[in-house]
This record gives sequence, C-alpha cells and structure tokens, in this order.
Amino acid sequence: MVKPTPDSLRRVGTASPLLMPSDAAPPTPLVIGGENIPRGKRVRLDLPVARLPTGTMLPLPVTVINGKKPGPRLWLSAAIHGDELNGVDIIRRVARAIQPHRLHGAVIAVPVVNIFGLLEQSRYLPDRRDLNRSFPGSARGSMASRLAALFMREVVSHCTHGIDLHTAAIHRINLPQVRADLQDPATYAFAQAFGAPVILHASHRDGSLRQAAAKRHIPTLLYEAGEALRFDEEAIQTGVDGIYRVMAYLGMYAPPGTPPPPSVEAQETRWVRASRGGIWHRAIALGDEVKQRQPLGFISDTFGDKPVQVRSPMAGIVIGHGQNPLVNQGDALVHVASVRAAIEPEQ
Repeated sequence: MVKPTPDSLRRVGTASPLLMPSDAAPPTPLVIGGENIPRGKRVRLDLPVARLPTGTMLPLPVTVINGKKPGPRLWLSAAIHGDELNGVDIIRRVARAIQPHRLHGAVIAVPVVNIFGLLEQSRYLPDRRDLNRSFPGSARGSMASRLAALFMREVVSHCTHGIDLHTAAIHRINLPQVRADLQDPATYAFAQAFGAPVILHASHRDGSLRQAAAKRHIPTLLYEAGEALRFDEEAIQTGVDGIYRVMAYLGMYAPPGTPPPPSVEAQETRWVRASRGGIWHRAIALGDEVKQRQPLGFISDTFGDKPVQVRSPMAGIVIGHGQNPLVNQGDALVHVASVRAAIEPEQ
C-alpha cells in the first residue's frame, strides 16, 4: 500500500499541499443552480430534479455555507440510498453549527440526494435503479442517471473534497467505518484525519459517486455506520466528530472537539454466509475481535434441532452483521475485517 510520507501528513490547522488539488484557492464566485453564493453567507437552495405525475416539482435541497475566507470546498451528501438515514441527521447537526464567518472555504451540504427513495423509504429510485451505480450520469439518461448528472454538475464540480454518508443495507448493521482508496496518498491522509474506528481500503465500484469523484482527482470518503431506517446516536456522533476533524485538518474550521480514538486499518474483508437455512443465533457483536475458526453463532431449525456452527474464516474484527434471525442458505451473516495494528492519533 502506498502511504504518504511523514512530511506530507500534518497537524490540524496547518497547510497541506497534499490534500489540495493545486496551490491556488478554488475559483470564485461560487455559483450553484445559477445563484451566486456570497462569501460569509449561508444559502438554502432547491434545485429542480423532476416533475411528479401530479405536476409537482420535486427539488434537491442543498445548503451552501460559503466562508468568509477562501479555502477548500467540501461536499457532504447522505441518503443516496433513500432508506439510509443516519447521514441525514449528521449533516443537519454539522450544517446548523457551522458559522460562516469562521469558515475558510465552503461546505455544500446535501442531506437527501435520493429524495424519491426517502419518500418511499426505499434504497432505490422509482425506476428501480441504484443511484450509487449511476454516476457520473447523463442529462438525457434514466431518472437515476439524470439525478447523478445534476449532483455532479451542481455539487461535485465545485468541490475539492467530499464525504458521502451511508448505513448498512436493510436488515444489516455496520460498525462506524470509513471506506476509501488507501492506495491514493491524498485520500489516505483524508481518511486518517476523519478518525473512524475502522479505516477500510475499498476499490472503486463502477458507477459509484466515489469513483466519479476520483476520476476528477477529488479525495472522497464513504462513511458507513448503523442500519437502514433507524437513527443510531453513536453512529451519528462519530460521523459529526469525524467531519469536524476533517474540516480542521483541511484548515477550514476549528471547533472544539474530542481527539480521535485509535483507528485500525483493514485491507481485506469477508462476509460469512449461511451454509443452510434456518434460525440464526448470533454469538458476537459489532467491534468484537475474533480468531480464525472461532464460533460466531449457530443455525438451527425452529425447535433448535440439528444446530450447525458458523465459524470465522479469518482473524479480525466484526464490522457488520445481519439483523434478521430468519436466514436462507447463502445469506450474509457476519462481516469480518482482517485488521492491522491500531493507528494512534497525533497528540
């Protein structure tokens, strides 16, 4: 894995040529949706997305906080999958707290990207497409493709960095974790600054927002924590703290905050799957360390007969697991990450 040199990493509040695409400040003025956002102002925009069958225009709600002084531009996005809600509250807390006169650069906050999915409490858009497999999109494509193109044009194109907030899929739960391309030095440093309990190397998926941003050389993090259609206070607060640390690291903002806990890095993960259908009796929890061949639980029939042990294929830490005890053969049960030693935060 390619890592930044010690000189390329920095403490909060100092300059970082590694993290900026160029030495020059981002171009001004900041114009989104045809509206000029003055420096030192907070502006709420509703970008037109599509007209519903009723004739009502459905907008993409965006809050732009343009700092008093120039600096990096960071986007925060959530609910690309409409049933993943923790990020919505993370962005609410951060956007309401930022004071424009103390901000260097700009924050573009989009708490609900997939507004259609949010209304339907669904991961998908009405055309049953996954928005996070539709980037960079096309203004003449499907609904998902058009929404992706709008987001790239009006949000990503203005930014130097991005954080996309997610939860696990329905009936699963994730330990707070950052997924990023750790082989890219700028992104690796960006992930370290966030300070999540687990930093996971993840290659880019075709059609994902993270892949589309990487092609524009924009360091982007994907934060995963909690479960769909639920608020999880620990997951939310970890996300809020991580965003503050990132903004401080970039020299954008320096609110009081707690230092990050030690993080562990993971290069490999594996889902342990059910070898048979039945009732799943889980014996581990998020964050547990497990050994190779350690029992994770067992599957039985409804009477508890003929139990089948489920064991970990490798040593590591539990970063996610299924929530539904009713399982079919092949269902994902436990997500294990093979981790390296903890990374101690800078003092």
